[in-house]
Amino acid sequence: MIKVSDTAKKKVIELMTDDGFDAAKDYVRVGVKSGGCSGLSYDLTFDKERQETDKIFEENNVKLIVDKKSFLYLVGTTLEYSGGLNGKGFVFNNPNANRTCGCGESFSL
Repeated sequence: MIKVSDTAKKKVIELMTDDGFDAAKDYVRVGVKSGGCSGLSYDLTFDKERQETDKIFEENNVKLIVDKKSFLYLVGTTLEYSGGLNGKGFVFNNPNANRTCGCGESFSL
């Protein structure tokens, strides 16, 4: 399961609306891909459709879909949002990561 903080929820809904998505029925796709300075990086997009192998969660009124491979890396992760002048945007607090890069956008196990 992936958790979504209140600040991340507000920002996700705002961005989905701006991009023409409906947070009540569309999804936030969370994934992991190869790359980044630590080996793996996070991928966050909006999607109107789910694949047969996707896992679906609803957390804090946000519908999340995660592909089967990425799910193994993301179990227990919390999606946060850090705004303001020094904010980083979306931040993944992943208890499975052994090492993260300075920007927080990539990790390794």
